[in-house]
Amino acid sequence: MTILPIQPAENATPEALGAFLRECRASAQRDGRPKLVSISLAVNALDPLAVLESIFDPQQPHFYAERPAMDTAIAGAEVALAFEAHGPDRFAAVQRWVDDTLQHTIAVGDVAAPFGGPHFFNSFAFHDELEAGEPFAAAYVFVPSWQVALAGATTTAVANLVVSPDADLTALALRVWRAHQKFRGFGFQEPASSEPAPLAPLRFTRREAGDYQAAVQRALEHIQGGEFQKIVLARAQDLAADRSLHPLEMLNGLRQRFPDCYAFSFTPGRGPSFIGASPEQLVRVSQGRLETEALAGSSRRGVTASEDAALGSALLRSEKDLREHRQVLDDIVARLEPLGVIPVYPAHPYIRRLANVQHLHTPVTAAMPPGASVLQVVAAMHPTPAVGGTPRGAAVARIRELEGFPRGLYAGALGWLNARGGGEFFVGIRSAVVEGANARIFAGAGIVAGSLPEKEFAETELKFKAMLDALAG
Repeated sequence: MTILPIQPAENATPEALGAFLRECRASAQRDGRPKLVSISLAVNALDPLAVLESIFDPQQPHFYAERPAMDTAIAGAEVALAFEAHGPDRFAAVQRWVDDTLQHTIAVGDVAAPFGGPHFFNSFAFHDELEAGEPFAAAYVFVPSWQVALAGATTTAVANLVVSPDADLTALALRVWRAHQKFRGFGFQEPASSEPAPLAPLRFTRREAGDYQAAVQRALEHIQGGEFQKIVLARAQDLAADRSLHPLEMLNGLRQRFPDCYAFSFTPGRGPSFIGASPEQLVRVSQGRLETEALAGSSRRGVTASEDAALGSALLRSEKDLREHRQVLDDIVARLEPLGVIPVYPAHPYIRRLANVQHLHTPVTAAMPPGASVLQVVAAMHPTPAVGGTPRGAAVARIRELEGFPRGLYAGALGWLNARGGGEFFVGIRSAVVEGANARIFAGAGIVAGSLPEKEFAETELKFKAMLDALAG
């Protein structure tokens, strides 16, 4: 990526913008191919979800990810550039496309600011090949036409556009100038009344997709036969609401209810949105440091502090849950080591308490090896034993047969990459596919020797209840 020492905010005139775009077009003409042009500006504090809500168009792609407890959020919408891939090579194919795009990118403005410069928003389905009719691609990456991100007290807005050798610079300049003016003084419509009438909670009819307890029993037979040690099986429920569902309004409920999770929304702009509040980080890379985690083994939250503590203590002593957790941790370490990653982690797991459930949790950190990329780590990690199984190949091969429905993006990998080698990905769990008045929600549990079908069913019921409460408002 070429970074030019130009500060648009210091000479913010249509004439200066036009002169800059003429330089970009001349560069495109010399190279004989279009240039991605990225303009970053530090702006007044904005809520990226509120910005996305204000311009939401179900026919336009968008991506949103937030960790409220860490004061970070990023939103992108509309498409400057996009790419799709499928098959076992899909992560590498996306990386090649990203690398090629950055070789022909010109960036100006506050590129070094948090979330400055162009970002690449990614969605990878659980499987590398999808069934006919599924609404999401096996791998999809796009550079948005605009993005806005919050990191603590800093808000950075970015406009991305493609300048071709024969570009109409007048139209491009007008478009960028309007975006610049909008983000400089972004306003939201005042509510019509200081005390608006509250909406009634959504009402759903629910239909189960498959027989979960029977699937768990069949999985236990495969485990007893030595086919695999662990398999993660999910349930899906189809919901029909009494009115149309707005995915971003539902997401707002999720981020308020689960502030320790990744609140996320993604749509390719040609159908449903995939939303959720995921507790599971897949990988984060920033300034040469890698972070990931083992998150497996679950218990409900207690009604009182004493009951909550007792349930957490029992979880830390549970042979079945500790064994499941250790399998996940050992698998993560085994996948990272071939990349030259030397993981560091505590000797014993902690308890991580969320709004509705508590998990065994082991944080893992490491130095990022020279030459390694975020997507190489994602490819090595996905799917983790927490959503797939152990051994990975044998377990994943049985999931579709046992569950009885396609997963799509459920338990897939979603996240973003920047031009500095950083990025962050999370696992698409505690999630829903939303379109019109209909939704499909998912919840899963890890099945190992000693699992009881009725107990695993109860664990997924607990996860469903949290989602339903949040979605219903």
